[in-house]
Amino acid sequence: MADNNNLIVYCEFDEGKIADVSLELLTKGRQLATELGVKLEAVVIGDKLEGVEQQLFPYGVDTVYKVEDKRLFPYTSNPHAAVLINLFKEIKPQICLMGATCIGRDLGPRVSSCLHSGLTADCTSLEIGDHKDPKTGKEYQNLLYQIRPAFGGNIVATIVNPDCRPQMATVREGVMKKEVFDPNHKGEVINLDPKKYVSDADFVVEIIDRHIEKSKVNIKNSPIIVCGGYGVGSKENFALLQELADTLGGEVGATRAAVDAGWADHDRQIGQTGVTVRPKLYIACGVSGQIQHIAGMQDSSIIISVNNDPNAPINTIADYVITGDLVDVLPKLIKYYKKNSK
Repeated sequence: MADNNNLIVYCEFDEGKIADVSLELLTKGRQLATELGVKLEAVVIGDKLEGVEQQLFPYGVDTVYKVEDKRLFPYTSNPHAAVLINLFKEIKPQICLMGATCIGRDLGPRVSSCLHSGLTADCTSLEIGDHKDPKTGKEYQNLLYQIRPAFGGNIVATIVNPDCRPQMATVREGVMKKEVFDPNHKGEVINLDPKKYVSDADFVVEIIDRHIEKSKVNIKNSPIIVCGGYGVGSKENFALLQELADTLGGEVGATRAAVDAGWADHDRQIGQTGVTVRPKLYIACGVSGQIQHIAGMQDSSIIISVNNDPNAPINTIADYVITGDLVDVLPKLIKYYKKNSK
């Protein structure tokens, strides 16, 4: 199967807006496509898609495939999978990227299993590189390195897909940076006939009513985050973190271990299985610094670690380290901040 010159991103579209995670993937996709010397393409499936390309072109998209039918919104598994499977058989993309959202997690495996192409979920990094098969000695150029923590985060695995296409990966929201490529960039729009890609039988499921509850916690956009790990020790001690966050005008975050212990809600979880954040200030309290957690906060501008273990892995990426018990340290931070902010 010959590779066509394209890298394609499945773009989620709802309430007139392309999802942030899709724009983040277009930013990364533009960089990878340039490195490969290929086109960056986007596919948008849904209803009321008029003008949607104006949201995509600034991210360096060369081709936008639009598949419009009122039955294609809201998302259901079969129709969207059918469109991608049939489109990919036709255009044979080298690489397909999608968000590791509830939609991407449902759609990606269906498409990859049908096309026998393989899929790496929850990648934390994507790169282009070469690969030599140790068994056959065959050499491959310009493969997609699909990089993610493995074995409970003890190693970082680089996964390649030498022979099958497309090479598919999903990435969580916030992992990649969203940046406009060129506000004046213009590409081509291709309107596809839905009847050619999806059959009436695929619309067997109809959504009668849809209710989406918005998260009350806006940790992703908070400039200051006070994050607690298992080392915080108790739910009572988490109240200290809340007090510090309130004093600084920030939000409280938590590691997976702290959430699993019941000290914080899941929507405050930061890391590979939570949200990825880039605050101006990140105060890590009792956080050991597992690789999955670091993946979710390493781009913070300033990192302060408060830990009674001077050798905690988090300390190696922290700008400032306070060694001590947070029950002693945090009240002092709160007291001095209140005194100095008057």
